[in-house]
Amino acid sequence: MKVITLRDGKERSLLRLHPWVFQGSVGTGKADAGETVRVESSDGRFLAWGAYSPSSMIRVRAWSFDEAERIDAAFFERRIARALALRKRLPIESDGVRLIHGEADGLPGLIVDRYGDVLSAQFLSAGTERWKGTIADLLLQATGLTRIYERSDSGVRKLEGLEPATGWLRGSGATEVTIREHGWKLTLDVAEGHKTGFYLDQRDNRKLFADTVRHFGLQRVLNCYCYTGGFSIAALAGGAAQVTSVDSSAPALARAAAHVALNGFDPARHEALDADVNQTLRDAMKAGKSYDAIVLDPPKFAPTAAHAERAARAYKDINRLALRLLAPGGMLFTFSCSGGVGPELFHKIVAGAGMDAGVDGIIYARVAAAPDHPQTIVFPEGEYLKGLVILKS
Repeated sequence: MKVITLRDGKERSLLRLHPWVFQGSVGTGKADAGETVRVESSDGRFLAWGAYSPSSMIRVRAWSFDEAERIDAAFFERRIARALALRKRLPIESDGVRLIHGEADGLPGLIVDRYGDVLSAQFLSAGTERWKGTIADLLLQATGLTRIYERSDSGVRKLEGLEPATGWLRGSGATEVTIREHGWKLTLDVAEGHKTGFYLDQRDNRKLFADTVRHFGLQRVLNCYCYTGGFSIAALAGGAAQVTSVDSSAPALARAAAHVALNGFDPARHEALDADVNQTLRDAMKAGKSYDAIVLDPPKFAPTAAHAERAARAYKDINRLALRLLAPGGMLFTFSCSGGVGPELFHKIVAGAGMDAGVDGIIYARVAAAPDHPQTIVFPEGEYLKGLVILKS
């Protein structure tokens, strides 16, 4: 077993059970990509078993902090069983579920979503890549399913020195899937959809939006960065009279329109607009329009903290425009999925947008990813999706 020895004083994060060891913390030792290594402090104390990544700034990702544990097929079987057992305890009203959520489930670099009878997986670290075949077989064994589609096409793979990989890992067949969520039907393509195929992390926030639209009688809804219209379906289910879905992807908008029909809503209540969101908000301002509810769910503006300042300007601009477009008593559902923008900073950005817009409001709710995307107390970096629901004064 190869040993990685940390520099003096660099063991503190592992002692706090944080699973990452950065390049600068390593004193001596090296291994092949994904190889299991023993991590020790500078004085030789055992700290963790981890997967070595010679290309990444995160040089080791810890599998286990138990010296007696062995990293073998049985280890992965136990971790997968534990993750699935947690999901069975959660009140998830959907057959679209995140089964494995990386570090939070003790499997750094592994993302697995279940869409009906298909698994969609991302192997994003050298360690999970090395164990890919074993993990795939264990996932099928644990779920009783027969098909896994690989979506290892995230840019994170490049940082690990890995090439993108997509396609059927186990099984074959159609990549189009229909799932049910809170009584709605939603379709996706595991081969072409964003992330693993869909944004399951917003499931509970879509339900909250439907309930909010219904409770407050919100009639005119603008859904920005709508993708395939999940929040639009929620608005229609909540009783909105008119919903406008805005995105710059024609295929996504086509699927959003199809979702309206699939769920039995009157197509006349829905408008799909292929346009830039920022320009759409500015044009609506010039036209004197107003809305009772606006959703801002933009793509990742700040993947790391280094991008936070530039991202803050972009978030502030769209939130300023949205707050001005809201009618008094209207609701803004605004989100950031940027890991480089924490909840406190996001709150400050939205507050600044309100000041610039001359608008005040109450924070009706603070929201995050659905609970099948868990956050652990020892790994704050796992908190990526954050949102504010604001009731305009």
